[in-house]
Amino acid sequence: MNIDAASLGILWPAFIAGLLVTATHVPLGMQVLSRGIVFIDLAVAQIAGVGVILADFLGWEPTGVAVQVAALSAAIAGAVLLTWTERRWPEVQEAVIGVVFVLASSLAILLLAGNPRGGEHLKELLVGQILWVNPARLPLVALATAAILALWFGLGERLGRMGFYLLFACAVTMSLQLVGLYLVFISLVVPALATYYQRRRRYAKAYAVGVLGYAAGLLASLWLDLPSGAMIVCAVVAAGVLVAFVGRRASAS
Repeated sequence: MNIDAASLGILWPAFIAGLLVTATHVPLGMQVLSRGIVFIDLAVAQIAGVGVILADFLGWEPTGVAVQVAALSAAIAGAVLLTWTERRWPEVQEAVIGVVFVLASSLAILLLAGNPRGGEHLKELLVGQILWVNPARLPLVALATAAILALWFGLGERLGRMGFYLLFACAVTMSLQLVGLYLVFISLVVPALATYYQRRRRYAKAYAVGVLGYAAGLLASLWLDLPSGAMIVCAVVAAGVLVAFVGRRASAS
C-alpha cells in the first residue's frame, strides 16, 4: 500500500493512540515487572473485555457510556479481587492471575457463543482496531492519561497495593478499547523488560521502545498491507531487542 495523504490520515490517530497507551504502560509495566506479576494486565484486560461483551450481550450501545462503565466496573472488580488474593496468598499470586485470565476468557467465549459475529468480536478484543481509532476520542483519552500519570508520579508508593491495582485497572480498560489485548500486554511488558538491566535513563529508553515500535509497526502495516496490530507487536519486540542490545553493549564498553 502506498503511504499517501489518505493513509496518513488514518495513521496519525493510530500513532497518537499508541503514544497514549505507551505513556501510562511504561511506568506501570516497570512496577508489574518488579512485583513479579507480569500477567496481571492480561487478566485485568480480559475481565474488562468481559464487561464490554456483557454490555453488548445485553444490547447496550457499543460506543455508549454504559459500555465504558461496564468495562471499568468489571476491571475494578478484578483489581479488587487480585488485591485481596495478593494480600492473602502472595506466594501463588501469579498462578491466581493465570486462573482469573483463563476464567474470564472462557466467560467471554460463552457470552459470544450465540452471537453470529462472536468470532469477530473476540478478534477485535484481542487484536484491536488501532487503524480505526476515532480521533474525537483522543482528547478525552489524553486527559485520562494525564490524570493517571499525575497520580502515579505524584503519589508513587503512597498509592499502596489497592491504589496501584485500581489505577492499573483504569489504564488497562482505557487501552483495551483503543488497541486490543495483545498491544496492551506488549506495551506494558516489552519496554520494561528491554530496560530492566539499564538504570541509567531507563524511562527515556523504555519510552523509545514504545514510540519506535508503534511508528515502525504502523508504517510497515500500511506499506506491506498486513494487519496493524500483529505488525506493531513484532515491531515493539524488535525495538525492545535493539534497545536491550545497544544498552548492554554500552554498559560493557
